[in-house]
Amino acid sequence: MRDLLKKPVWEKSELGFPIPDSKHAVSVALPTWEDIIAYEEKDPKCINYLQSIYPRFGLNPLLKILEKEILSDHKLSGHKAWPYPNNYLALKAKSFCDKNTNFRDSFIKQKRNLSFLITTGEACEYARIFWQHTGLGASSREAEISFNSKYTPSEKLVKESYLKIVNRISKYSNTKSDLIYITSSGMSALYTALEIIYKVFPKRPTLQIGFPYVDVLKLPKNIFYGANLIIEDDCDDLEQEIKKLNPSALIIELPSNPLLKCANIKKIARIANKLNIPIITDDTIGSNVNIKSLEYSDLIFSSLTKIFSGSGDILAGSLVINSKGKWFEKFKKSVKDLNLPKLSDGDIISLEKASRNFEDRIINQNKSCLDLKHRLENHKSIKNIYHPENCTNFNSILRKEGGYGCLLSFELEGGLGKAKRFYDSLKLSKGPSLGTKFTLVCPYVQLAHYKELEWAESYGVPSHLIRVSVGLENIDHLWDIFSNALNN
Repeated sequence: MRDLLKKPVWEKSELGFPIPDSKHAVSVALPTWEDIIAYEEKDPKCINYLQSIYPRFGLNPLLKILEKEILSDHKLSGHKAWPYPNNYLALKAKSFCDKNTNFRDSFIKQKRNLSFLITTGEACEYARIFWQHTGLGASSREAEISFNSKYTPSEKLVKESYLKIVNRISKYSNTKSDLIYITSSGMSALYTALEIIYKVFPKRPTLQIGFPYVDVLKLPKNIFYGANLIIEDDCDDLEQEIKKLNPSALIIELPSNPLLKCANIKKIARIANKLNIPIITDDTIGSNVNIKSLEYSDLIFSSLTKIFSGSGDILAGSLVINSKGKWFEKFKKSVKDLNLPKLSDGDIISLEKASRNFEDRIINQNKSCLDLKHRLENHKSIKNIYHPENCTNFNSILRKEGGYGCLLSFELEGGLGKAKRFYDSLKLSKGPSLGTKFTLVCPYVQLAHYKELEWAESYGVPSHLIRVSVGLENIDHLWDIFSNALNN
């Protein structure tokens, strides 16, 4: 495999290359700003070059082969096929489509180890929405097993690997291993958290506090019973605002993406406890190695795809229940009634291997990111830099030996024009996702909010923002690459 620490993917000719060099890669090379726009506009000149895609935003090439097979088997044209690990999850997807379209526009077919939701007409769009927001779809490693049973791992190895993963999470989340659930993605972990909530609380909209990662807001908004959004700094009386909206749950990212601001979780937890509202937190970016979030949360979900894995080729998530929470017994009982979206056997084994050094990686990436932040903020081209170091709320939940994570964002003097020149000339891997052991850069707002840039700007999120996930490269070497691009 190509060593992205030494040979990043950045040249124009490398448009569409998988990042990393793996058939299971979750990122894809978009080397220029023009490529980013073409990708968002679904320009065939870009789309046809893509050898990979973030798994929730489309079908991995292995899954695409299975889609063609199932459609060919049933002699279907003008249809799409969405592979799911089992019939139960495929039925959930169909139910969502049926709620919004004619039930005849979707049906389910089985092939080998997978269930396929087949759609036509308007159902195709609703199937795509469900696939993206929920993260419940089949993984590329499940597709691999579908092609060839030799990839099926032994049951013993799967169990051993699962326990090792759970024990690693348990060490820092300070909770028992039987309260940790490994899921098929970070979003399927949130999906499960919401299923738990709605078994206990009325079917009301959730309330997200702080600028949201796009799907964390849209999952409850589009798939469940709605979602509201407020920014803590905009509220004169946060308690009254929460009381007025009367949500089924509060959802908080620690910290937010991409501005890396942290809500006052301690204050919010006191309010939520008083008003009898559960809190769901997302510690993907902060990481439980760096921050103490469980004591202020009832449920925590995390994308293990990111820094826990570090490899960039495994889609996975986790859900943790707080045993000291007010609703612990009810939540624990609710889990038993759910058909959990489990991580596939092949992904479990790969995740266990990839996460063996996650503690050391996080510590090193904490240091490198902080170092890069300090160098960037002293450069004349930087207008604003976003990083948790100066966030009082983040510092209030920082572990004694914790750090600030691998992520930072910045805005350049010169606006959009300068951002384009910088991005195009930067000789580092460029594409979506974060937390990889190699540095990964993207104009995040363009990718996440392309069709709602004005909406993002209204919350103080500039459309030309550059987001950097700092890897394990030598920091002086990394700075040379950044300074060359900044001076371009």
